[in-house]
Amino acid sequence: MTIQKEFVLRHHDDGHVRFQIPAQICDAAVAKVVADSILALDGVYRVNLYRGQRKLSIRYQESICDFKVLARQLFDLITELEKQGALQPRPVEKSGRLSPWKEKVKAKMDGFKLTRWAKEKYGNTKETLQAAKIITKMGLRKQNGLLKDPEKTIIDFLNDVLVLYLIRLHWTAITQQWILKPLKHRYEWMALFYMVFLLVRSRRPK
Repeated sequence: MTIQKEFVLRHHDDGHVRFQIPAQICDAAVAKVVADSILALDGVYRVNLYRGQRKLSIRYQESICDFKVLARQLFDLITELEKQGALQPRPVEKSGRLSPWKEKVKAKMDGFKLTRWAKEKYGNTKETLQAAKIITKMGLRKQNGLLKDPEKTIIDFLNDVLVLYLIRLHWTAITQQWILKPLKHRYEWMALFYMVFLLVRSRRPK
């Protein structure tokens, strides 16, 4: 049996797919190579590989690739990585290796849904806090505006939050897909330019 056939589909929804993966992929070094390679595929913007549960979660944009295209890309990718020998577990240096007991505990902790949820939310919260710092600094410079026109100041603040959130959400797609293939993603670029136009227009004095 080839390793591609050991990928078992467990969940399929619009823009989200989850597989049960073979133990070979759950090696720390192999998992990183696989996750990074999948993230580089067209349309994919988030990859979570849970080694303890042997699960692979992929979120992608339906407008760029549908499930069939994604499955074909994934099959070709695993085939190529297998040919390159990138799916072979590598020996871990003793200095960075956990004890068997700690490895067992870590594997169980990674397997809990709550743990996976907490890790994902921690990453999102960290990014959101970084954006909030920027917005707060911008808001402190506009105290006079808040006193003169509180409605406009609040709307501007919410627009800043929305723009930063959208940038954070699509940053991987922008840097790895939109810039490399601008014609293919021309509609996304048009939407981005229009959003920037609306943002600049809202800053113009009445």
